[in-house]
Amino acid sequence: MSGALISSISEGSPASRVDLAVGDALISVNGREPSDIIEYQRLIDGAEVTLLVQRGEEPLARKITLHKEVGQPLGLSIDSAVFDRIRTCDNHCSFCFIYQLPKGMRRSLYVKDDDFRLSFLYGNYTTLTRFTEFDLERVVDEGLSPLYVSIHSTNPELRAQMLRNPRGATSLRWLRELLRAGIEVHAQVVVCPGVNDGAELERTLHDVVSLYPELTSVALVPVGVSDFSFEETMRPHTVDEARQVVALAEKFQGITKDVLGRVTVFASDEFYLVAGATPPSATKFESLDQAENGIGLVAAFCESFANDYKMDKLGTGFFQSVDGAPEWGYRAVRSTTHDVARGDRVTVITGEYAAPILRGLFDDHGFSDVEVLPVKNTYFGGNIKVAGLLTGQDLSAALNDVSPDTLFLLPDVCLSEGRFLDGLTLDDLPHQVITVATTGQDLRSTLESVRSKGLVSS
Repeated sequence: MSGALISSISEGSPASRVDLAVGDALISVNGREPSDIIEYQRLIDGAEVTLLVQRGEEPLARKITLHKEVGQPLGLSIDSAVFDRIRTCDNHCSFCFIYQLPKGMRRSLYVKDDDFRLSFLYGNYTTLTRFTEFDLERVVDEGLSPLYVSIHSTNPELRAQMLRNPRGATSLRWLRELLRAGIEVHAQVVVCPGVNDGAELERTLHDVVSLYPELTSVALVPVGVSDFSFEETMRPHTVDEARQVVALAEKFQGITKDVLGRVTVFASDEFYLVAGATPPSATKFESLDQAENGIGLVAAFCESFANDYKMDKLGTGFFQSVDGAPEWGYRAVRSTTHDVARGDRVTVITGEYAAPILRGLFDDHGFSDVEVLPVKNTYFGGNIKVAGLLTGQDLSAALNDVSPDTLFLLPDVCLSEGRFLDGLTLDDLPHQVITVATTGQDLRSTLESVRSKGLVSS
């Protein structure tokens, strides 16, 4: 992506009081051409802001000066976070899920970035193989923290082999410099069975304690393998392999607690589910910074449902605090409908991993009459069983086999800007489906509202 177009103007904002319009192209701010939304925010922070904008085919750009309070938002939303060009990833990781996507999906899904700016803004993970001295200087000078770094292995040869990039052997030197400069960093290790697990994973975790003790957290995440993977070395974890990863994570939780005074290593909830174990309770987590990696997500959802309180917004990255930053990708605005029809029963649709968890929650908290419909992910296949990767095609197939006299509820994490991953919408499904925000409290509130309004036949 390139350029900066105004996508919206907040009513009553400083920008609404001058001659600006949606679609205007932002050329410069205070005489400088910002390269991204981060630099843009710094430039608009003062009491006087001069913009140079281009409107349509007009031959001359417009110079517009605004006056506002210091630190007051300008009130503009910009349609991209990076104005020059996204720094794409030049790794060719054997476990990369983008390589496992079928053809014909939304084009944005195939963008593979390794841009530290998107790491700061959205919590995207970077391998640092395209990181430079100039980038380090900017991150430190501007305090772009936290960042999110993919380690995968601290064995230089193995890391280069996994990334299929010789710079993978040396790029973790930037991680050491970031930590030395006081930048908060969350890390992940995508654990691939027979590749970087076992003794190699234990070596990596020992290095985490000895070489990178300042890391805020380290998430151990299972490799996702779809039917579209052609990598011979990539396969799902067995039950025993998942148990070994969980045991290793719990071992290093004790080590980091003793050595560092805090727990930094966590296995994702998915590892526990594959191992046939219950994910840790909410008391085990000091924060949910790695919730989108499945660290503490089950615990947070169950706690929110059981005690009927609103969870803090799960998420990483700082896009919500950067004036004008667009909500991209999995952070895009969800499509939630409120026109609820009456039905004979209520059915909550979810993925195969979450289904037994929801069933237990409903039975324990007075919602045993609510049905749970687990949907098998045949679109991707493999070990893909999370709700967020369900497609319209698989939902349509599952709904064809159930009674239409049902109030169907679906977590909104399945949709981005109103579309499933395969491009279908709610209108393409054979029955009406209502989306619910993906928190325990929102689901419980919806179920209680359905009861109180008599929307389900008694």
